[in-house]
Amino acid sequence: MSRIWKLPIVLPTGVTLAVDGKKITVKGPKGELSLTLQEVVSVNVEGSEVHVTITDATNAQQKAFWGLTRALVANMVEGVAQGFKKSLEIIGVGYKFEITSATMITLSVGFSHKVQLEIPKGVSVTADAKEKNIIHIEGIDKQLVGYFAALVREVKRPEPYKGKGIRYVGEYVRRKAGKTAAKGGK
Repeated sequence: MSRIWKLPIVLPTGVTLAVDGKKITVKGPKGELSLTLQEVVSVNVEGSEVHVTITDATNAQQKAFWGLTRALVANMVEGVAQGFKKSLEIIGVGYKFEITSATMITLSVGFSHKVQLEIPKGVSVTADAKEKNIIHIEGIDKQLVGYFAALVREVKRPEPYKGKGIRYVGEYVRRKAGKTAAKGGK
C-alpha cells in the first residue's frame, strides 16, 4: 500500500495555496486551479509546506481519500508552477494534424472524412517546430491534458501490423508478423 499521504507538499517560489473552508485555491505563474475537498479531509499550510490530514486514520475509505487528495494537490502545485505536456505523433501515408484555430484541431487519418475535435478551455495545442507529424498538448490541469491527449489518440490508435495511427512520442507498439509469416514468406 502506498504511503504517499505522509509526504508534505513543498510549495515552490511564486506559488501560493489558500484554504477557504473545504475549497482550496492554488495560484502560480502559469495560472490558478481550485479543488473542493471531501468532508473528512483537511489541508494545512505551514510555511512553504502543505500537509493533508483526515479525521479518522483507521478508516480505509478515509485513508484512500487522504492519498488521493495529497496527489491532486501536488499535481495542482506542479501544474501552476511548471505545467504539463503530452506529445503525440501520427504515422501513416497521408495522415496529418491540422490546427485550424485555437479551439479546433482537424485530423486526417485515413477515414473518408476529416475528424474535428474541439480543444478544451485551459489546454493549448501546438505543432512541433521540427517535425510536422508531432503535436504538443499543454496545460496546467494534469487530468485535462491527459484526457484530451487520450481522446486524440483514440481517434486512430496505432495498429500492430504496419504501425499506422496516433501514438504518444516514445510509445512502443508491439508489431505482429501478419499472414505472410504463416505461409512461409511467399
